[in-house]
Amino acid sequence: MKLITKLASTLILGLVFFTSCKKDENKVFFTGGTAPVLTASSTAPMILAIANKNNLALRMAWTNPNYQFTTGLSSQDVTYALQFDTSGSNFTNKNLGEKGVSKELVTNLTVAELNTIMLGMGLLENIPHKMEIRIKSTLINSSVPLYSNVVKLVVTPYLDVVFPVPANLYITGGATPLNWQCACANDGTGLTQKFTKVNSSKFELTITLTANNSYLLLPVWSSWSQKYGGVGANNSNKVTGDDFKPDGGDLKAPGVTGRYKIVVDFKTGKFTVTPE
Repeated sequence: MKLITKLASTLILGLVFFTSCKKDENKVFFTGGTAPVLTASSTAPMILAIANKNNLALRMAWTNPNYQFTTGLSSQDVTYALQFDTSGSNFTNKNLGEKGVSKELVTNLTVAELNTIMLGMGLLENIPHKMEIRIKSTLINSSVPLYSNVVKLVVTPYLDVVFPVPANLYITGGATPLNWQCACANDGTGLTQKFTKVNSSKFELTITLTANNSYLLLPVWSSWSQKYGGVGANNSNKVTGDDFKPDGGDLKAPGVTGRYKIVVDFKTGKFTVTPE
């Protein structure tokens, strides 16, 4: 594979080694490599189960890309990334799944690892998904990527959550229309600040937030015995979304008052705040 023409400028910065600053004939150039060949221990349909989370799900192996320079085979370390996407997406998914591998030509995936990758891609549990897997190899500074063939298989993930999923979820705080004082009033007013449960682990709500004020998430409107907030100090979260945890600190609203869509996912332990 000849990549000299397109990659010359990049390689001069990251991959070209000089034995002389004056004579072009002493430069070392990248001359090519061979796309890795990827194989899987099985391509049969897989139904993942939490009871088997520590068991081996897949063993993926690939051939050496044999990066070469004008001086011969490269002695540089090669970094690999096992990439996962849904069939037909051509590895353009914004939630592309990846597992990094350094130097080795093989990696094992437990049931839990594969399940976590799939859920991290936003794929629903208990539904079979047509998956495509490839290996990406690179040299220093992620240069000269080479991609393998694609291995296809069908995998059904299971529901695994960071935190137990509550039956309901509400928002309260100075950033909300009802402020803090109504959080302890069991009079039905909290229904206007109740999230909608959109799937087995995710809640959504569109609401007006007052700039730079605080809020918290409550599974029960009239009770403070449970609450969800930020993982750091009060109001230290990213206002566009961040991690959350039980009994966490106050969450800070965005710097502009307006309508926002808040999505809280107990499967990932993360929330997002997006202007409407």
